[in-house]
Amino acid sequence: MVVLNRIYTRTGDDGTTALGSGERRPKYDLRVAAYGTVDETNAAIGIVRLHLAGAPALDAMLALIQNDLFDLGADLAVPQREGKAERLRVLASQVERLERDIDRLNADLQPLNSFVLPGGTPAAAYLHLARTICRRAERVIVELAAQPNEPVGDAAIQYMNRLSDFLFIASRTANHNGAGDVLWVPGQNR
Repeated sequence: MVVLNRIYTRTGDDGTTALGSGERRPKYDLRVAAYGTVDETNAAIGIVRLHLAGAPALDAMLALIQNDLFDLGADLAVPQREGKAERLRVLASQVERLERDIDRLNADLQPLNSFVLPGGTPAAAYLHLARTICRRAERVIVELAAQPNEPVGDAAIQYMNRLSDFLFIASRTANHNGAGDVLWVPGQNR
């Protein structure tokens, strides 16, 4: 259980922050950037949820995702080390749940014949924003995983990859099952 009884500690005043392992890193460290960008994704999803009146199924899916993103942040905040007791990690079952939700939402959508521009309903527009932040988080996590001695679990990378797909499909769902999608017209303004 997490207990937060004091919000400021002044320990970060020197430009460092503590990982979940207690190790201190610069605030610009790639691992800190990874879980910070996951947190940004989560905040954007929180804004989406303000605009989902009348879409309880989608809201419930996003509530689960927000909790998963805290799990992912905790996963990234404690580097995996051999011989150390395992901490909270993102699991393949969480990725699989996202895949089932993608399939469930996608079943009600018409196939696309063009790329979709961010827009439509407020919920859809914010889902597109969350998707782009998610893609940035994924890039940072993949870059972190490519560094020597910076292990990242496969499920963490897979989760973010699948989440961006989910957010795209969810945006179409929030756009009246695709009827309100704003489609790209190549060269329209030439």
